[in-house]
Amino acid sequence: MKQAKPESVTAGRLLLIGCVALLSATFGVNAAAKEYTTRVAYLLHCGGCHLSDGRGNPPEVPDLRHELGRIITLPGGRDYLLRVPGASQAPVSDAQLADIMNWVLSEFNRSTLPKKFSPYTESEVSASRPNVLTDPLKHRARLWAKQTDYSEHPDNRQQ
Repeated sequence: MKQAKPESVTAGRLLLIGCVALLSATFGVNAAAKEYTTRVAYLLHCGGCHLSDGRGNPPEVPDLRHELGRIITLPGGRDYLLRVPGASQAPVSDAQLADIMNWVLSEFNRSTLPKKFSPYTESEVSASRPNVLTDPLKHRARLWAKQTDYSEHPDNRQQ
């Protein structure tokens, strides 16, 4: 058996190291490109109906802009948002749903969020999500009825 020359072993190692580095860089870039982002998750799982800007098509598809910041201040409002069928049944993890809800609130409802807004947590989603609302519009009307200043309801604001 012939023994390899030290130069060829070194060249072979360098070639192997270069190939590993190239493959790592290539797959690292692909992994970064495929990284799960909250905006992409919103577009994939919510944007089809609510559109990329959250405007929806009321009354069938609610507008996600401005009003949600007020809803979460109502008794049961935070829970309600997690229980509507589109949110509760989205094919994402509880942590991802919390991220999506927080993104929607900060992206489309920043001006109506309470000053002491607490972001949704994975555990909050886990507790509420299984209790899917069968009639979200009726439940939403009950939430607005609990509001002390009904003049703030979107249907009662001055145009």
